[in-house]
Amino acid sequence: MKFAVSYSGGKDCALALHRMAAEGHEPVAMVCAMEAGKGRSWFHGIGAGSLEEASAGLGIPLVLCECAPDDYEAAFEAGLLKAREMGAEACVFGDVDVDGHRRWNEERCAGAGLRCVMPLWGQDREALVREVIEAGFKARIVAVRDDVPDECRPGEDLSIAVIEAMKSAGLDPCGENGEYHTFVHDGPIFKAPLNG
Repeated sequence: MKFAVSYSGGKDCALALHRMAAEGHEPVAMVCAMEAGKGRSWFHGIGAGSLEEASAGLGIPLVLCECAPDDYEAAFEAGLLKAREMGAEACVFGDVDVDGHRRWNEERCAGAGLRCVMPLWGQDREALVREVIEAGFKARIVAVRDDVPDECRPGEDLSIAVIEAMKSAGLDPCGENGEYHTFVHDGPIFKAPLNG
């Protein structure tokens, strides 16, 4: 199956992409929502240059969807339609277990005539973040909430020590509640480490 991946640059979408590729599916596009006029992705704040470098490192064309909050959905669906024109039959998302995200993904895919695929859905959060590390991904922490422990700080790579510190603080080690965001700069799906 040919697919697009909703690519924020973070660990979950990278793991979802990795699993799909390992099953023999072919990625044809990376779709990323960008803050209008800011040159960075929504939520993770990854610069367009870093996303372009990731696209080159993965060998997957990048579809940037520049948008403001009031046209986010329409812009993302337009990006999915472009991915469909590039041959995508489905869009893959790295979401784990937030029902609102699942509904949103399904609605956007339906609007673009694509299947919605979520390879990580319903799986244990801690097991997933450990899988990211054990698979050899290097995920740099790029944003954190104020309540995260010192081990989880921007510029550091995600590690077992970060997971344990998050657990000790009573926080989600996978960061699914917005505790932290990452940018994957190396791993088994990349031809070479990224600079960004």
